[in-house]
Formats: sequence, C-alpha cells, structure tokens
Amino acid sequence: MEKTNVMRLLGQKKVPFEALQYEVKETVPSGVEAAEILGVDPAGVYKTLVTTGHSRNHYVFVIPVAQELDLKKAAVACGEKSIEMLKAKELLPLTGYIHGGCSPIGMKKPFDTWLDESARSQEKIVFSAGKVGFHVQVSPADLPKILAFQFADLCK
Repeated sequence: MEKTNVMRLLGQKKVPFEALQYEVKETVPSGVEAAEILGVDPAGVYKTLVTTGHSRNHYVFVIPVAQELDLKKAAVACGEKSIEMLKAKELLPLTGYIHGGCSPIGMKKPFDTWLDESARSQEKIVFSAGKVGFHVQVSPADLPKILAFQFADLCK
C-alpha cells in the first residue's frame, strides 16, 4: 500500500495506526459510502471540515461522517461570533489537501482543532489519510501525540 504523508507523520511520532484504502472510481463516495466500502461502522468514521470565523481565523472540526456540523455550536467552541464553511477553492491553498482527502494531520500549518465528543466513546476512529481513498484508523487516546485538539459537542 502506498504511504501518505499522514501515515509517515503518524509513524514518526510512533502513533499506532491501521492504514485502510479503497479504489477510487469516477466519483468520490460520501463518507458513509466510504465507510461501507471499507467495511467499518460509519459511527466511527470522521470527516475533517475547515471553517472561517468572523475574525477571519480558520478552524478545523472533525466530526462523524453521517453527521452535520452545527455552525453555532462550532462558533461557541472556538469563541467566534460566527463561522462559515471554507470555500472549496480555498481548501487546497490553505491546507494542502483537496475535498474528500482532507486530514486534520499534516496541514500546511496548524489550526485550532476540535474533535466531536462522540469520539471519546470510540476505541478507534477512522479519518482521511490525506488522499482520496486512503484512511487511517487511530485510537483517540493516541491522537494528542500528533495533534493538538479539544473535544466539543459539534453536531446538529
């Protein structure tokens, strides 16, 4: 299996992970579809969302793929008056990742990051390894070794 930068970074920090991969067809599957392809419970698969606050600062939220980010809860979590989703065309220049392959690990620069509190009850979570079709499965307890984040109630 090809190694992504996220996998290399996890290895460098000695964070145990399992690499998961599926073949990408013409269209990128939804997060729930990707979970089905990988044979894992969608409740344990998370997506990485990048937002812009009223202050123009950027924030990262990692939530279950079957859920929707509650922008009001997210704004409260990061202390902003309001936040909005980052425009798709701004994702690559800002993070180094494309839509469908965005990982909270290995962005061009670190951003304040929140992980949905549902991850606390998961033994392992799956999220993008930085490339469409590539994922990593990691214990939330091991994530602080490589990613500074806070838990928060983020979903509708």
